[in-house]
Amino acid sequence: MAGRATTPLRSPEPPAGWEEAVAAFISRPEGSERAGYFSFALGDPEPAARRLERIVAWRCRAWGLPYGDQGLLIARSLYDAVGGFAPIPLMEDVDIVRRLGRRRLVPIPAPIICSARRYRREGYLRRPLRNLLCLSLYFAGVPPRRIARLYG
Repeated sequence: MAGRATTPLRSPEPPAGWEEAVAAFISRPEGSERAGYFSFALGDPEPAARRLERIVAWRCRAWGLPYGDQGLLIARSLYDAVGGFAPIPLMEDVDIVRRLGRRRLVPIPAPIICSARRYRREGYLRRPLRNLLCLSLYFAGVPPRRIARLYG
């Protein structure tokens, strides 16, 4: 039986020169007391992708909420001090970032390239709105296992 081939979602890809950006972050005197995150970039030439990237950059600056697909770089001592990742099916990245706090989050000046497949499939408006709804439900105290069904 012939089936439709599907491409698996790809993991975020570090950019060229990421080693230098990480080395610079690690060499900072406060490096072990802070967590770094890359800027969000999508592997899609569409203008909607650039708009979403700007929205994510704003979310990180204004709310201190980088997501795990942006690549969180955390020293083991800090990771242990905040209790590591919670054993929850969704929002584990939001949970740890909130425990770290805005003051301990530092942008690493390099983008990480994420798959745009889900955004192309579901829409550059619909997918971010669904993500925002899931985030709002999480902040309202809805258990992550229930939110996971909505997340898709």
